[in-house]
Amino acid sequence: MDVIGSDGVKIGTVDHLDGSDKIKLTKSASPDGQHHYVPLAWVDHVDAHVHLTKTSADAKVGW
Repeated sequence: MDVIGSDGVKIGTVDHLDGSDKIKLTKSASPDGQHHYVPLAWVDHVDAHVHLTKTSADAKVGW
């Protein structure tokens, strides 16, 4: 399942839920080949994709 910033830009693909508070993204979909994490607090809604309340650039700042 793709993870999409509020600007409509894909930031990654869900690997799995890590604990009860963050989504782990696949490293294969990451340009640097590393796992990254998205806090569940940033999730706006889920349909066919996970939509974030942050833009893709803002979400990547902490990586």
